[in-house]
Amino acid sequence: MTLKETTQVDKITKIENVNHLCDLRVLNLARNLLSHVDNLNGLDSLTELNLRHNQITMVRDVNNLPCLQRLFLSYNNISNFESVCCLAESPSLSDIAFDGNPIAQESWYKHTVLQNMMQLRQLDMKRVTEEERRMASVVAKKEEERKRESHRQSLLKEKKRLTINNIARQWDLQQHQVTNIATKQDGKDPDSPSRDLCQMDGRAVSEFPEEVGSLDSVLTSTLPGLSVIDTHLVEVDGDTLSLYGSGALESLDRNWSIQTAGMVTTVFFAFIEFDEIVQVFHKLKMKFPNSLHLKFKETNLAMLQQFNALAQLRRVDQLTVDPQGNPVVGFTLWKYYVLFRLSHFSLQKINGTEVTQNDMIMAERLFGILAHVASSELPQYRMISILGDARKKQFRCLQETKGKKPGVVSEENNDSKRLIGENTNRAVLNYTTRDFYDEKLEETKKKKKFCKVYMEDLVKEATEISTKGMALQRLWPQLFIELVRDAVLETRSKNSYMKLCLQQIADQK
Repeated sequence: MTLKETTQVDKITKIENVNHLCDLRVLNLARNLLSHVDNLNGLDSLTELNLRHNQITMVRDVNNLPCLQRLFLSYNNISNFESVCCLAESPSLSDIAFDGNPIAQESWYKHTVLQNMMQLRQLDMKRVTEEERRMASVVAKKEEERKRESHRQSLLKEKKRLTINNIARQWDLQQHQVTNIATKQDGKDPDSPSRDLCQMDGRAVSEFPEEVGSLDSVLTSTLPGLSVIDTHLVEVDGDTLSLYGSGALESLDRNWSIQTAGMVTTVFFAFIEFDEIVQVFHKLKMKFPNSLHLKFKETNLAMLQQFNALAQLRRVDQLTVDPQGNPVVGFTLWKYYVLFRLSHFSLQKINGTEVTQNDMIMAERLFGILAHVASSELPQYRMISILGDARKKQFRCLQETKGKKPGVVSEENNDSKRLIGENTNRAVLNYTTRDFYDEKLEETKKKKKFCKVYMEDLVKEATEISTKGMALQRLWPQLFIELVRDAVLETRSKNSYMKLCLQQIADQK
């Protein structure tokens, strides 16, 4: 056996059989092969423990040594404070050394040790100053604040995730019910009751109560402090305004600060019917004048003509339509239709792809004839109305630029062209939401009913007048004869007639 092998055999790899040494004051186990420190119970008199030059990664049971004052752990493999956290519970410990360990190379090393072991007088054979303690306290407070903020952000992110999941679940249920209603209305027996939406005591009951309830309970149990009953979410993250759920559209009525509203350049809509979004475009244009990029996900964009509604916005540079929940993306030519209809915006990107001049030419070739046909078939009064709207936009632009500096006007020249540059032929391609159409139809019905009743009254009144006129015409000759006869009889005696007239005048007085 060589000297090196003999030395290796003699080295200690585990602390054992020391619990009976209750009077031992100094224990030197330096330069051994220890990997863990434990089994130290019973060393009640120990004041110094030397464990330098071992392979220690974990320290335990040191807090059970009531008299320990000095602990030397230099040149081991300790890499984090958690592996030696029991030292913080040793009130008698005043001198400790970690130099030569990976932990000593960390930037937070000294501050963490001093903050958790306030009783230390020496660290790594150097006296601990009050300034070092103060700095450790300051750093620890900052770290604690950072952890609290990190925890708060994590909770907010989790709440956001849960809320979006809940909104998505409600959206899926709504779409499922709409699909069921449409399917059953197409081929259902008129005598059979509808089962797509059960009514109990006047309340609507979902078709999947067990599924919804179980998922809610799982989400709530995951984070008890968070609510999963929110039906919409509004979030401003940098320059992006995200709106989840139809209830989020009400946020456009808020009094947004000028700074926040001015920063928003991207607006993201999710889990909202496109027809509902169309109704708030005028608010979006007013509240967020710098919004240039629109994103749509799960908004039921299903027809090309729905893109016509985007023309009423002030400006759009980029458009992103997620295939999820927007069937229109499945149409081969949808991008070309968007470029044709919104040519006055000079779109730069669609779904992240740069728009080229060739794309614009192809769009004009594909859909140019459509606008021509639509405008030629339009009634004259509608064409006059569209031309009037175009003139109003032009006049507004001139009013807005009037009085501004020449430099500013030149910078806004392109924007002005976009505002007033919508081709009249394209302007006839508009989109009317179903709700708006139904309202107009109902309004038209009411007007027709009113006109019908009014005309019937006029006819009735005219008939009555005509009847009276005919009756008067038949009776007039006889009436005229009687009037003449009465007049002759009254004036036959001049004196009597004069007395009668004077008597009538006296009676009137």
